[in-house]
Amino acid sequence: MKCILAIAIVFLSNITSAQTIDLRAGYPNSISPVGIIKDVPDSTLLEIVQRQTFRYFWHYAHPVSGLARERDVAVKAVSYWDFINEAWDEPNLSKTEFGSEDCAIGGTGMGVLATIVAVNRNWIGRDTAVKRLIKIIDFLYKADCYHGIYPHFMNGTTGKTVPFDRLDDGADIVETSYLLMGFLCAKEYFNGTNNEEKYLRKRADQMWGAANFNWHTKGEDKRLYWHWSPRNGFDMNFPVWGYNECLITYLLAAASPNHGISRNVYDSTWAGSSGWRNGKTYYGYQLPLGNYDKDRGGPLFFEQYSYMGINPNGLADDKGTDYAMQTKNHTLINRAFCIENPNKYKGYSENCWGLTAGDSYKGYVAHSPENDRGVIQPTAAISSMPFTPKESMAALRHFYYNHGSKIWGPFGFADGFSETHNWYAKSHLAIDQGPIVVMIENFRTGLIWNLFMKIPDVKNGLAKLGFKSSRY
Repeated sequence: MKCILAIAIVFLSNITSAQTIDLRAGYPNSISPVGIIKDVPDSTLLEIVQRQTFRYFWHYAHPVSGLARERDVAVKAVSYWDFINEAWDEPNLSKTEFGSEDCAIGGTGMGVLATIVAVNRNWIGRDTAVKRLIKIIDFLYKADCYHGIYPHFMNGTTGKTVPFDRLDDGADIVETSYLLMGFLCAKEYFNGTNNEEKYLRKRADQMWGAANFNWHTKGEDKRLYWHWSPRNGFDMNFPVWGYNECLITYLLAAASPNHGISRNVYDSTWAGSSGWRNGKTYYGYQLPLGNYDKDRGGPLFFEQYSYMGINPNGLADDKGTDYAMQTKNHTLINRAFCIENPNKYKGYSENCWGLTAGDSYKGYVAHSPENDRGVIQPTAAISSMPFTPKESMAALRHFYYNHGSKIWGPFGFADGFSETHNWYAKSHLAIDQGPIVVMIENFRTGLIWNLFMKIPDVKNGLAKLGFKSSRY
């Protein structure tokens, strides 16, 4: 296997843009990584990045449960030349250096969406994908769950909650909303008549029907609370305020067929909070939403997690918000800040931008214009592809060709880097990898947007909250 892999990488590295590269051939269920391939057209490079990033969910999933591991912090950084010179052996590496039991519920939902993309692009077989998804959803059926809501982190072998902290040791409605987004789309996509796909849809219906979002209002019909614990109740006392990554949570909470929240909860907590409306202009771009202490919009994952499923194009609410403007302008403001580079960090430019939450030399940090540490997360610009295609494509090419020797590896791009501090991450995070696969696909075909936005419950939830889409 080592020799075959090395030969394949050397061969691919010499292919020119005039040649056709079939990345699908020979890999129905096992996806081999590639190194830096010179001078490929944009469409091919997008396919390379999507496909290699998907490997995180396919080849590094927890072996017992199939859940997405939270991160691979123990994996060593592997450059293009390491692929060849060290004859990198993935199976042995996974056994000796990975070993994490901590799995991410939200990251698993993103991995489900990425799996749909992988099947649609023929990287893996449909039947094999269905088996993996059934493995995940059957595991979750018996795992820790609180009124139908899952914890943030879970042990991938036992299904027991891994506490986030002393009070946050129970239900997390935000992470659960990402999980549900994934399985609701899987239910739409895997619509076959065979027993396996019927079973998957049944399980997804059970998960969706059991999720008691309304429990998280404390029965008061005023606020929606992020956490609940059987030991600590609502002691976290953390309402899901806007504007941030949680629009999907309110949409699914309103759309729930059995445990839906009222419109009043949305208006009182999300759209009624001081952190929802903005309206100011930065670098010539008006920002409709996202005020409080993050004037320039905050980290870019605010515009990526929810919008993996929700299509902002043509979407407006009855408060006058244009969500296409919101997602695009927040991204352009973030990029413009990096170009201005008031802190004079090395490497920032029109092609090297993107501040969002991720790993840094300081640990995990929610990077933004208000919290700039000189660290670029590749996922920030790349996962903005549907909103800023030209700018994001230029950034992707810069990351791949100019930094690939340090950040490109078997699971795609490493989580972050800082030229100022000469620091390059050795890690990949599920919640940063997932949006890369999904948002590139939404740019290319709109696949996940089209699946999610046509779901009847989703349409009902949008209408309930005062949203209208000119496209669906």
